[in-house]
Formats: sequence, C-alpha cells, structure tokens
Amino acid sequence: MNRSVEQWVVTKPAVASEAGVVAAQHLEAARAGAAMLAAGGNAVDAAVATAFALAAVEPWMCGLGGSGYMVVWNAREKEARVIDFQGMLPKGITFDDYPLDPDGPESLMGFPAVIDRRHVVGYPSISVPGAVKGLTHALARFGTMGLDTVLSPAITLADRGLAVDWFTTLQVSLAMADLARDPGARAVYLPGGTPPRPEEFLALGALPKTLRALADGGSESFYRGALAEAMAADLAAGGSRIDAADFAAYEALEHETLAGSHRGVTLHTAGPTSGGPRLIEAFAHIAAHLDPAAGIGPESWAVYADALNAAWRAHNARIGRGKEVGGCTSHMSAVDSDGNMVALTYTLLNRFGSCVVLPHTGILMNNSVSYFDPRPGYPTSMEGHKRINASNMCPTVAVRDGEALFAVGASGANQIMPAVLQVAALMLDFGLSLEEAFNHPRLDATDRGSVRVDPRLGEATLAALGNRFTLEVAQRLVFPKLYACPSGVSRDPASGLCHGINDPSQPVGGAAAPAPFAPRVTRNDGAAEIARP
Repeated sequence: MNRSVEQWVVTKPAVASEAGVVAAQHLEAARAGAAMLAAGGNAVDAAVATAFALAAVEPWMCGLGGSGYMVVWNAREKEARVIDFQGMLPKGITFDDYPLDPDGPESLMGFPAVIDRRHVVGYPSISVPGAVKGLTHALARFGTMGLDTVLSPAITLADRGLAVDWFTTLQVSLAMADLARDPGARAVYLPGGTPPRPEEFLALGALPKTLRALADGGSESFYRGALAEAMAADLAAGGSRIDAADFAAYEALEHETLAGSHRGVTLHTAGPTSGGPRLIEAFAHIAAHLDPAAGIGPESWAVYADALNAAWRAHNARIGRGKEVGGCTSHMSAVDSDGNMVALTYTLLNRFGSCVVLPHTGILMNNSVSYFDPRPGYPTSMEGHKRINASNMCPTVAVRDGEALFAVGASGANQIMPAVLQVAALMLDFGLSLEEAFNHPRLDATDRGSVRVDPRLGEATLAALGNRFTLEVAQRLVFPKLYACPSGVSRDPASGLCHGINDPSQPVGGAAAPAPFAPRVTRNDGAAEIARP
C-alpha cells in the first residue's frame, strides 16, 4: 500500500568527532549528553544526561516513569556490564483486577483483551518504574559527574517546556483519545482540548520541580522519600495497587552481558530477558549460511530474513506468546575519547505509556502491566513484584580485541532486533561504515508469515525474495513506523575517530559532538524566544 507514497529519499550524515559522540532519537537530548563530554565527562555521564533530557523533549517515548536496559563498555577494565532497570509489578496485583474481554482485540503484546483496556491505559496499567534507579546506578558505578550536573540540561528543558513542532503534534494526535481520559495528561498535552499547534510551548506541570527534587535527593528520594510518597498517593487515588512499599522494594540489577560472536567480534547484549538471545541466535544462523565474499545481494537478504524468522520462531515458542505489533521506545548510544561506550534503551511501552500524568510530580507513567499475561500459568503471567521478563529491547556493544567498535540499539517493538541485527551485520559481514549501514534499506522479519521489504533494496532483490517469502513492500516512512528507529555510535580504535547517527526516517533525531549545552528555545519572564546562534 505504501510502496511509493513518498517521492524522495532521505538520508543522514554521521557526526564525527575525536572527542566522542552521542546519538539519540531527539537531537536536543543528544546535545544534552554531548555537553557532558564537553565538560570532561565520559560516555556514561553523556548517556544518562541524554536519557533524562528525553523526558522533556520526547515524552511520548520515555521518561522518569519508564524502564529499560543499559549496556556499558568500560574501556579501562575492558569489561561489559548490563544494568537492568525493567519495571516491576506491585505486590498486591491480582488477576481479578483485569477481567478478560472476549470481544476485544489482542493487546500490543499479543495477550487477550481486558475489559476497558485496564492493562493498557490508565492507572491500573502502571508498573513500578525503574528508570531513575537504573540511570542513577549507572552514574554512580561508571560515571564521573554528580547527578545534579547530568540533570542540569533536563531541568533547563523542562523549565522551558515542550517545544512543539509538527512531529510533536503528530505524536499527541495519535494518542489523543487516551490522553483525554486523564486530567493530568489532558492538561499538559491537550491545551484547549486539542493537540498543540507547532510553535507552541507546553508547560510540563510539576516535572521541573520533580527533576530539581531528584537532583537534590537522588534516587533515594524517588523510591523511599518525598517523591515516592507523592507518587504513591497519586497512584492510590487513581486506582493503582502500587504503594510506597513497592517503590522501596525496587532495585536495579547489574550483571554480566549475554555475549555472542560474529566474524571475530564479541556482541554484548542486555541479557536473557531482552532481545539479545534472538540477536545471538540470528547471528549464528548468518554465520552458518552466508558467504560475505558474495557481496550484498538477494541471497544475503534471504539469509537475513531466514535468520530473523528462525530466531523469532524459537522465541515465541519459549514464552508461549503471540506476536507484538507495535511499541514506542527510545534508544541512545554514546562513545567518548577513551573508548567507553553505552547502548541504552528505555520505554514507557505504548505511545505516552499509560497516558497518565501524576498530578503532584508531573511524571508521565508507563503502561508496562501490558507486558504481562492477564491469564495465569504462562511464563509472562502477572505476579506480585515480578519484573518484565520478555522484552524486545536489544542494546548492543560490539568489541574486538578489547576495543569497542560500535554501540547500537533501536526502538520499535518487534522491529527492534531485526534492525539491530541488520545494522551490525552490514558492518561486520560487508565492512560498511556506520553511516552506510544506517542509510542502507532494510527488511523486517519476525516469523509473522510475511517479510516486509524496503523497495529501495531493488527489483532484483524483491523478485528473488518474492520467490521465497510473502512480501510486504513498504517504504521506510516517518509514519507509520514500519521499521525500527536505531541510534548508534562507532569508534575507530586506530585513529580514535568517533561517529554517531540516528535513523534517517526520524526527523527530530540526530547525533551531537561535544559542545556546551544551549537549548534552541529559552524562556525569559514567561516568554519564549528562539535562541540565536
């Protein structure tokens, strides 16, 4: 249907710097992270600053109310570590709160419908968020800066308010019906009852105050202090079973990576509950069936599709789940001049998560209860204090001979792992640069009975693939997002030159080299004006 909707080809150049680079789905967030590099920080400082800044510039994807994974490559120790800050169900959760709706459609995660979509939208859909605990843990363990420093750009951006462009208007419009259900979300994102117009600036409620409180009190205040109490009170009033004890019980997990290898390179991924196992299984298939000497062509794309389908088939059998059909997530990657690298993916799950903004903190909350099966007896069934244990997120760092080569990850639910695999495979199998791999057309295969292909792969490739698969020929568009949105960085160990890039079809995403942070819009006495170069 959308084989030829758009009549242009969009590409992005990679940003290059010997001092490091940050890539993210929003350029202002990438610049916030790059400012940490400019101030003497490392890749972890940069990634954490980027992640917090996204709460104020890409709230439909992630924020303080989200969860995810971070893979850190420590250049000095030559060691990769995972920080798992996935969401956790409240202790008091019960299946009775989520009665099945036999007439409703399956949820985003492929589970049976629940009456009034209680596991997808509103207060009952919220899990205990792990983002603050995970990001502050990473900063304390591997960063060099204080929390107040890395939060500074996020605070500046939150004070300014959400700068609305056409892409913001699109995101709000897509979630308008669910945002309108919650008074807090409606007040922030639907001023006057309609989506905001470009060139407006949306005040983010209590979020600036919350970010300042977090800078002063750290994660302790968020999970055991005043912020935890305020969130628990709002959640109880809205009908969630999350209480202060659930916040106090939450911990981020740090552990070894799940590692595989391909063409002499070690691929460090986030662990068994992430998309990492599928990535490693797919690479094993590629290694057994692809001859790189034959070059990029119809056969290589057929091997990639077969590898992806096989990995997904095994995954779905393991977890006893249907197929996830969408998702809104954010990925950022960072590298510094010493060769430290970070791949960080986190999410609210759906667009705008639960579509709930907690009134006393201004935090937009996740809807991660929908990660869990509302029926008993399955690996992903709901259970008190159970963590998300079946995610598509796939942050990955590639290392050869003790030097990190690239870090990559993506957003896009089922589409995440296929994108990460192809970007990495194009670099490792055929020697493409980061920029070439990101701009190259891709396919998407998740054992769903068909393979989605970008027509820019060429008629010969489409014809060959069409002889083996049922094809969906679809352009890589801004919307609908039919392919994942990756962000990546790379570093040449010989020269030290770093590169960074975000998906070409993400209009507001980009990469940034170290420079002082200067938001493009500032507020003076309540007025907004464009910052001049």
